Amino acid sequence: MAEGFARHYAQQMGIDIEIRSAGTQPAGYVHADAIAVMREKGIDISKQYSKGFDPKELKNYDYVIAMGCLDSDICPAGFRGVSENWGIPDPIGRGLEFYRRVRDMIEEKVLRLLELIADSQNEDTEQGTPR
Repeated sequence: MAEGFARHYAQQMGIDIEIRSAGTQPAGYVHADAIAVMREKGIDISKQYSKGFDPKELKNYDYVIAMGCLDSDICPAGFRGVSENWGIPDPIGRGLEFYRRVRDMIEEKVLRLLELIADSQNEDTEQGTPR
């Protein structure tokens, strides 16, 4: 859901950003309830699928966001970006209404993050620093 919101709102806001999502235990598909509640927001995530990640790749990212399911810090030594744990509960098996609440929490957090990124890109542009 976070990837779907990030792609949707980044495009709307004109933010030039590469968005990736991955999990520690990918199932290879997006849960039908996630697809349904995102469709209610007009966002189609049916072509997305859950993916794993290579911890070595994390050093190349500017932001690493955990939804809240990690027991330890996943960022490698020397990670230069921003790492946050959003504390989002896992909605699987808890019904559509819980999925909607989680969806709305994710949407709010994604919008806040994109606003920070947009502000940062604007500051860099004003200072002549390429992103």
